[in-house]
Amino acid sequence: MEKTKGKQSRSSKTRSGYRRLVIKFGTNLLTGGTRHLDLETMANLVDQVARLHREDRQVVIVSSGAIAAGRAKLGLDDRNRKDIPFKQTLAAVGQGCLMHTYEQLFSQHNIVVAQALLTKRDLSHRAGYLNGRNTLLSLLDLRVVPIINENDVVATDEIKGDVVFGDNDNLSAMVANLIDADLLMLLSDVAGLYTADPRSNPKAKLLPTVSRIDADIEQMAGGAGSTRGTGGMATKIQAAKLATSSAIAVIITDGSLPNVITRLAQGDSLGTLFLPRTTRLESRKRWMVSRLASRGKIIVDDGAAAALKRGRGSLLPAGIVDTDRDFQRGDLVDIVDLQGSRIACGMSNYSATDIQVIKGTRSGGIASLLGYEYGAEAVHRNNLAVL
Repeated sequence: MEKTKGKQSRSSKTRSGYRRLVIKFGTNLLTGGTRHLDLETMANLVDQVARLHREDRQVVIVSSGAIAAGRAKLGLDDRNRKDIPFKQTLAAVGQGCLMHTYEQLFSQHNIVVAQALLTKRDLSHRAGYLNGRNTLLSLLDLRVVPIINENDVVATDEIKGDVVFGDNDNLSAMVANLIDADLLMLLSDVAGLYTADPRSNPKAKLLPTVSRIDADIEQMAGGAGSTRGTGGMATKIQAAKLATSSAIAVIITDGSLPNVITRLAQGDSLGTLFLPRTTRLESRKRWMVSRLASRGKIIVDDGAAAALKRGRGSLLPAGIVDTDRDFQRGDLVDIVDLQGSRIACGMSNYSATDIQVIKGTRSGGIASLLGYEYGAEAVHRNNLAVL
């Protein structure tokens, strides 16, 4: 087990680096422990996000609460209802109510919000991963605040409380990885990770910082959860492990603390900070090289090969000479020079068929040649690892 002592604030390097954040609001936080949404709490959270927005930070919200909103809208007391179709029905009714509430609250700050309902399958599929990433990054560029929830009508992981998304904990980690976030905040009704369950052990101590999530840390998390959500500490640690392995810092803390979001963004020490375990480049390279099988090759000319070796941005169609094998958009491909040497790998924005049409041409001509485009790059620098 590795952990370090906390300080009054994080380092200046850490503070300055928190520009793109994913913030997860748990069910207990949004309901205040009741069976309906707490509008005062939601307004306070939105006010804090709006402050970050004014500071030109990019924020994505992963929000639970649809089932609670649906329950209140229908006026139901479902304490004895455990069947999943019923909860899916509540989520279907409540998701619109939840988004309407967010839209009203953010409109007071002249901020536009967007809804995105995702499932694990969406982010595991190659094309779905690219489409989700491109959409979220485009929304952030337009200064829109995306609000994400699991699509409970077709996915049941959150509803069942399985350790797949688990009250959106793991979903938030996957989203943070999707957009290359600097920080993931997991806000609930728990103060952070303790050495033992503080509800039953008065000697339990809060861990300010965790440098590595090992078996001891996972044992501390146990299986105890909050009273209404499905995301216990175990799923939060699982989410933290996923995010930190992708070079993202994670903080677990009590979302009801005064100005908690703005204070964390400034580097204040609240809750438990989980330190990134690797650099972003190392994480991306490891993921692409080890987790995906190459589906084909893109052969590039000497100029493109030299630019890639120097770390000069994305691979553009103008530098492509040929392709090998019939790969699809979103597939991992090897990028090789004219001698056949592998110089990089990356996720292709276009299929092999499309690249055969646009190879050797300037990016401005893609749409006229294909009738559509997925961006100016054949392989974007964010999805490319030079070997």
